Amino acid sequence: MLWEVLNAARDLGRVHDIATVLIRYGFGSFVRIVGLGSALERAGRVLNWHHTGEYARLDTPQRIRRVLEDLGPTFIKLGQILATRVDLFPPQYIAEFEKLQDQAPPVPFEDLLPQIEEDIGGCIDEFFLEVDRLPLAAASIAQVHRAVLKDGTQVVLKVRRPGLRKIIEADLRLLQRIVDIAESESSELRRFHPREILRQFNQSLRRELDLAGEGRNAERVALNLADNPDIIIPKVYWQWTGERINVQEYIRGINGRDLEAMESAGLDRKLLADRGTNAVMKMIMKDGFFHADPHPGNVFYLPDNKLAFIDFGMIGRLTEERRDQVVSLLYGMVNHDPIKVAEILEDWSETVSTDEHALTIDIEAFVDQYSSLSLKDLSLTDMLSDLMALLRDHKLTLPPDLALLIKAYITLDSLGRYLNPDFNTLLFATPYIQRIMQERYRSQAIAKRGWRNLVNVADLLSSLPKDLRKLIRASRKGAFQVDINIKYLDHYVNTMDNAISRLTVGIVTASLIIGSSIITSLKSEPESSGSPALAFVGYTFAAFGVVWLLFSIRKSGNNRIT
Repeated sequence: MLWEVLNAARDLGRVHDIATVLIRYGFGSFVRIVGLGSALERAGRVLNWHHTGEYARLDTPQRIRRVLEDLGPTFIKLGQILATRVDLFPPQYIAEFEKLQDQAPPVPFEDLLPQIEEDIGGCIDEFFLEVDRLPLAAASIAQVHRAVLKDGTQVVLKVRRPGLRKIIEADLRLLQRIVDIAESESSELRRFHPREILRQFNQSLRRELDLAGEGRNAERVALNLADNPDIIIPKVYWQWTGERINVQEYIRGINGRDLEAMESAGLDRKLLADRGTNAVMKMIMKDGFFHADPHPGNVFYLPDNKLAFIDFGMIGRLTEERRDQVVSLLYGMVNHDPIKVAEILEDWSETVSTDEHALTIDIEAFVDQYSSLSLKDLSLTDMLSDLMALLRDHKLTLPPDLALLIKAYITLDSLGRYLNPDFNTLLFATPYIQRIMQERYRSQAIAKRGWRNLVNVADLLSSLPKDLRKLIRASRKGAFQVDINIKYLDHYVNTMDNAISRLTVGIVTASLIIGSSIITSLKSEPESSGSPALAFVGYTFAAFGVVWLLFSIRKSGNNRIT
């Protein structure tokens, strides 16, 4: 229960901050639903509850984005994760989430210095000729400073903000409680799968807090692209890199957003788009380990039309099986196989109440719409956006790894078109799809899959006698049972339990009042000399019962207000 968190002194201040921001942007009803009652009252008095002005003119997606911005690093990162869930949120929400810039006021270098020296194991002047005290960039998790090693090599220090983990851990505890209550209380919120989103966010945020993990990601991508001389990945200097600091090569190039500088340097924007897309396609389709956020801010352009990718904090992973499914989906969409597309989408989704007939009809119309176009006229962004809208209409969701993939594809397509308006991602994806389809039906691949399936069947058959023996033994001991879990029934059971508890207390209270009244009506005789004291005790307990009942009824009524 959320009230347990409210009772924890370590989180009280943060709870109040969250409630205050939610109310400021008009989400007071949500605050009530998730049980932030006491914080709600205090914040409401400060904000006069009915807030008007600028916030009243914002639409819902804008207000949600402003809430996330005001709540700080954890919630900005949450918004960036939500921006990847194009299968759950319509375009206007995604557009607002994408505006969440990972920027923050810089921490003075003097405040970072003790942590830096603790992590590198000595005075900073022992290892660096110079360190720029002014940051190149300051984000919610870390900030970046230029530096020069003793041998003259230019590097950057990416340093995690001091004390950040404590704040994030408190926010994650509160988010878990809020999600638990929101999902049980609101059917509207339930369809967004908040528990799954929080799990994905929790994993992503904890990985991003580990700056050494970002270094390992960069090295793995560099190894996968080692045979491509046109792609540069910054070198990591491991002797000074750890969880809270990342020392890597400084990339001197043109920022991906500076088209004017590209033109002045004589770079070929079409060639840059082609090379960047080929690199990301290889990461996705062949390696299964890819940069999940290839937007212009994470790309630098170098002489000879080379590209450098930076910031490997957000990485996508695809198993071989998942890559095969993605290829089958794209192949079915291009080759007019709506039944295959529907089967894959249903396998990916956790929803079991889908109208398969209606889904197949809609997918067939979707496939018809795009199969009539030539490949050069197809837009991957439009196609994926329409497919995500179809998923939302049928309340289907994607697993987190695929949601990240779809987002990466859309971002990559936008980057290509930013450099070259005639760019078409599908033209680059098609050879990879065709090659994977050909490899899938080669004799070696078929034999490998057949052998793997045969081994699985053999394992199942060999363990069957043992499993049956356990089942029979459990049945004989009476330990065999079947659990039926009806979703969301717990809420109604708790409601009935509370009602029965109040009824029981009410009956006991009434009995105490009646009994005490009878005792006080007795005449004071020697054998009943203790009667007045006994009656007083009865009245006292009855009074406590009445107070508890009134408080319980009032609390129940407040919880029903939305």
